[in-house]
Amino acid sequence: MNRYQLYGDGGSPYSMKMRAVLRYRRLPHNWVQLSQATRKNLVHDGPPVIPILQLPEDGSLHVDSTPLCYLLEERHADRSILPGDLAVAYLCELIEDMADEWCTKMMFHYRWSRDIDRTFSSRWIISDNSPGLRGSQLQAAAKAISDRQVSRMPLVGCTIENAPMIESGYMKVLKILDGFAARDQYLFGTRPSLADFGLFGQFKTLATDHTPMMIMRNETPGVYTWIQRLDDASGIEGEWHEAAELRPEVTQLLAYAGKYYLPFLQHNATAYAEGKDTLAMEIDGQSFSQAPFKYQVKCYDRLQKRYRALTQSDRSRIEPLLSETGCLPYLT
Repeated sequence: MNRYQLYGDGGSPYSMKMRAVLRYRRLPHNWVQLSQATRKNLVHDGPPVIPILQLPEDGSLHVDSTPLCYLLEERHADRSILPGDLAVAYLCELIEDMADEWCTKMMFHYRWSRDIDRTFSSRWIISDNSPGLRGSQLQAAAKAISDRQVSRMPLVGCTIENAPMIESGYMKVLKILDGFAARDQYLFGTRPSLADFGLFGQFKTLATDHTPMMIMRNETPGVYTWIQRLDDASGIEGEWHEAAELRPEVTQLLAYAGKYYLPFLQHNATAYAEGKDTLAMEIDGQSFSQAPFKYQVKCYDRLQKRYRALTQSDRSRIEPLLSETGCLPYLT
């Protein structure tokens, strides 16, 4: 085997993220649509998540999209998705983490909160992972996965009470992206970064499910077409912006992180450490609650450690921006 094998699902934002990264980096790979039968044969030591990346030289299996991106960075020098300036790369990593762990609430909310979206998405997921199902069998399987996912909504914070914050957040991020989204334009230059791919994974799904797709197409059509193009950016060359040339949209996304995502991470870590069943907090004057998540404790720890690992010189160049956007108190 001389090609990567990426096992994933078309309805999985993290699968779409990794496939787009492999395409952009021009790494020889096969995209393998997972089925229930295929998944039983993919035994590994990691958590039961997708996508699953199989290495070409030894057939070993690896999971979790962010560590997978870093793994590819270690293995391949060409067409890196991390800006060469380590201070800027940290900002990129922070935005990507927010996309994976906070913007996914937008994806999950829109996918499962309305009948029209549940009907479409559940049939799509079942059609992908259970090929051959038709008629009443497909309908029954789709209902089963819909019921299961709807039951999980409170666990990830997708409740009726949190819905206004999640939906307004979707519009806020769309408007930010709309400030620069154009052909061959990305957050940190004229080439896509880890942050772009993190946002792409969630927004690719939002651009497919019915309700958020129509919002995106009607309100920010430029973002919709930007998402479609980023699905395969193998033809993009491009350069990184210098630290002094960062787009205002980077500042805006960091301000969003400082107001919403990082306070959530801090409260989540505290609630988890105290053994609480629920974290309850105020974000921008609105109440928010959900069950604490162990994985997001790890995300917060990783962000803090990566920030502290920067040299004093690198930290000094981004501290004013992190302070201005409200991020700094949560990282030091």
